[in-house]
Amino acid sequence: MPEMNDAERRKFLLDGTKTGKLATVRKDGSPHVVPVWYDLDGDSLVFTTGAETVKGRNIKREPRVCMAVDDQAPPYSFVMIEGTAELSEDPEELYHWAKRIAARYMGQAKAEAFGKRNSGEGEVLVRITPSKIISYRDVTA
Repeated sequence: MPEMNDAERRKFLLDGTKTGKLATVRKDGSPHVVPVWYDLDGDSLVFTTGAETVKGRNIKREPRVCMAVDDQAPPYSFVMIEGTAELSEDPEELYHWAKRIAARYMGQAKAEAFGKRNSGEGEVLVRITPSKIISYRDVTA
């Protein structure tokens, strides 16, 4: 199975509406994995969440995270990104990314409504800076 180069990885991550599976660590050390909508900002993955959700609290306490993005059809490909997550409550930055992510997943017509909903009080922007990336394409080819 061939590794993806940087251009292939970016295309894979941005193509369509694949959902990332975010892994964080609970206070007791057990894993917590949830699906998230995301976008790219340079090499960083960005998404929004509630500050008081399980993932929000986990990231605040322990910023090391891992996200996997895969496709659901042969020949199967995936990207796994380990990194450090930073939280931002900056309202302009949060709204910008919430609206952009909403446009990607819900379409431009619903971007404004979802952007407002996902950037309101209690929401945070999460930015994952990668420390390790593993990506393979055509796993079953």
